Amino acid sequence: MHDILKISRHDRKVAVKLKLPASKSISNRVLIIRFLSGKPFGIRNLSEAEDTQVLYSLLDVIRRGHKGAGPVELNTGNAGTVLRFLAAVMAITPGIWHLTGDDRMKERPVGALVNALRQLGADIEYTGDEGYPPLLIRGKPLEESEAAVDASISSQFVSSLMMIGPLLPQGLKLFLEGDIVSAPYQEMTLQLMTYFGVRYIRKDRLITIPPQAYRPRDIGIEPDWTSASYWYQIAALADEAEIWLEGLPGVSIQGDAILPDIYRSLGIRTLVKSQDVILLRDGEPQPSVHFDFSNHPDLALSVMACCAGLSLKGRFTGLRTLRIKESDRLEAMGKELARIGAELVTDPGGDAISLIPSLPGSLRENQLIHTYRDHRMAMSFAPLALRCGTIRILGPQVVLKSYPAFWNHMEKAGFRLEWMLRGME
Repeated sequence: MHDILKISRHDRKVAVKLKLPASKSISNRVLIIRFLSGKPFGIRNLSEAEDTQVLYSLLDVIRRGHKGAGPVELNTGNAGTVLRFLAAVMAITPGIWHLTGDDRMKERPVGALVNALRQLGADIEYTGDEGYPPLLIRGKPLEESEAAVDASISSQFVSSLMMIGPLLPQGLKLFLEGDIVSAPYQEMTLQLMTYFGVRYIRKDRLITIPPQAYRPRDIGIEPDWTSASYWYQIAALADEAEIWLEGLPGVSIQGDAILPDIYRSLGIRTLVKSQDVILLRDGEPQPSVHFDFSNHPDLALSVMACCAGLSLKGRFTGLRTLRIKESDRLEAMGKELARIGAELVTDPGGDAISLIPSLPGSLRENQLIHTYRDHRMAMSFAPLALRCGTIRILGPQVVLKSYPAFWNHMEKAGFRLEWMLRGME
């Protein structure tokens, strides 16, 4: 397999029409809801992302049921959403289940979710380090109805618990503790549950979900706003840009639809025309920017890389969840931005990161960027070819996790791609 991708670009005028992949976040929630409903319904435009395909396959294994004395192995790889959602689902699904993942997954904390499930009566053991996967789960009806969960680590813990709430014999009263991160993803989950007929009450930090059944309904999955972030980045790094994102809804249940507001300060105007979103390079970026990514952590890498490419000073907050993603994204960004001449500095107190950019026109060319098996690292650095001239990506296949067509779309947009084996570059 070719494990280095050389990306070149020697003009900065970008004009392209693209159809983005379906939302992985919506797709994964809908697959879980369909399983929990116990009845089939149609899903149009299901995501082709690797994470969604892993979940689809594992749910098929689970539907076939538990056979034999030993546990059924469910390996999620490095799909955090899949493992966290299945932890709750398996807790209420009769059988013995061994929920595991790859080496990186075993470093990603899951203790807050397990603690909440245990409060509901779940039978879960750690088979490795305390607080981390793998998990041995003996599925059964959960008799308790009240739990508190630390909402400061991952919104997926909250979403996982909410989605099983209607199926608990007494329903669910879920108390959210700590600073709530990625709140739009929790709201997405609740909106999808509502679409499938579930009633709930939310008052401050308490979410109450009575016992009830999901009502099957066909659904179409929106294109992915998070994937749009790389095209916003490309538009900002270009001298001229007109990028049509076909079928992307201007009004969306996805929290990352905040992108037009973020990129307005980076010189991008967003037009919504019928069912398309159009990005136009329109004006100059501000010389320094400050963004809070507490609610939008998946946008942080592309915005940081964009600011580095534009030689802008930046201050970024709300980043603590980035250390437990597919990679330690703060450490990874610091190392890789240094390769092109920019620097990330942790502010005193540790709650913010400052970007010290290189001088305009002095970005280093043809640097080999390590991706740490993280799809968002690869896609955030690739657009920098517009400013570096050439950039090389180690392990480019990681984009399969969320955006399988990304490199094809880069070629369509006029980037030159050369696939190489390591050692031949």
